[in-house]
Amino acid sequence: MTEPGPGYQYESSHSNPRPEGARAIRIVIADDHPIFRDGLRKLLSTERDFEVVGEAKDGDETMELVQEKEPDILLLDLRMPGRDGLWVLQRLKHTATKTRVIVLTASEDKNEFVQAMKHGCAGIVLKQTATDLLYKSIRKVYSGEIWLDSHTTTAVMRQFATPPRTLTGLERGPRERTPLSPREREIVALVAQGFKNKEIAERIFISEQTVKNHLHNIFDKLGVSDRLELALYAIHKGLYTEPA
Repeated sequence: MTEPGPGYQYESSHSNPRPEGARAIRIVIADDHPIFRDGLRKLLSTERDFEVVGEAKDGDETMELVQEKEPDILLLDLRMPGRDGLWVLQRLKHTATKTRVIVLTASEDKNEFVQAMKHGCAGIVLKQTATDLLYKSIRKVYSGEIWLDSHTTTAVMRQFATPPRTLTGLERGPRERTPLSPREREIVALVAQGFKNKEIAERIFISEQTVKNHLHNIFDKLGVSDRLELALYAIHKGLYTEPA
C-alpha cells in the first residue's frame, strides 16, 4: 500500500453510513507514526458519526490542515519531530479556529499534561486507553465538555501538588474573590467530572437555570472564563472526584 503524502486529506468513505441529515464530527489526526495513523483512521471510520478529514505527521502540517479543513476535533500527539504538539497548541491559541484539541499520547509525563491543558487542550487520552473511551472522549469534547480519564486526572492532580517553582505561575490558579458556597463547590466538582448543566441539575435536584445562575456567580468569583479553567481550579483545590 502506498503511504499517503504529507498532509494527506481523506474523503468520507464510511462502511456504516450516517443517518440522512446527520452531521459527522470532522477529525484530523496528527501523529508521526504512519502505521498508528492508518490504524486509528480505520478505527474511527467504523463509527457513523466520525469523519477523518486529514492526517499530519508534524506540527507544520497540522497547522496547515487545521487552517484548511477546520475540523471539529484534532487528535494531537505531543511528541512529533520538528514542531511538536505543544507548539501546535500554542499556535492555535492565537487563531480564530473553533477546533477542539484532544491530546492522544503514549507519554505519561505529568508535566506535559499540565502544559497541554495550560495551552488549551480540551482532553487528554493515553494511547493505551480502551477504544470505547476514546470514542466517548471525542463525543464529549465535541459537545463542549472536558475529558480527563482517571490516569491523566491523577497525574495532573499530583503535578498541582508539586512546589510552585516547577509550575511557572500555573500553580496559583484562579483567585477566589469571595469564598464559594458549599453548593457552588459541589457544582464545580461536577463540572470537572464533565457533566453538562442539565445533568448537574438532575444529580443535585435543582433546575437547569439555577445551575446556570450558580455558574455565572462561580465564574465571577473565581475570575475564570470557561469550563476548562474551572476544571483546572477543581483539580488544584482537590474538589475533583471520580464520577459515581
